[in-house]
Amino acid sequence: MASVPSSIVTRNMADFAKQTGNVYMSVSVISKRANQISVKLKEELNSKLAEFATTVDNLEEVFENREQIEISKYYERMPKPTNLAVEEFLEGKVYLRNPEEEEATEETL
Repeated sequence: MASVPSSIVTRNMADFAKQTGNVYMSVSVISKRANQISVKLKEELNSKLAEFATTVDNLEEVFENREQIEISKYYERMPKPTNLAVEEFLEGKVYLRNPEEEEATEETL
């Protein structure tokens, strides 16, 4: 994750079309992967923060919990799921599967 930029980067649209032959399909794949990453990160964060959950409504304890604040800040500083998905796609780490093409191939065999 260290190599993933956390800010906006100008991209060459031709790079997106290399894998799929279609920029729009590539964007769709990146979008789906970004959603997967987002869900995974949200589950991780919630599980870590659940350790700090208390049943007592004491405001002093809530404000004094530095570990919880540090965990939240760590996740805020991470690259956004979209940036992670774009990097994975451009590096060829995203597996693309098209069920329609698979069915057409099976029928011709």
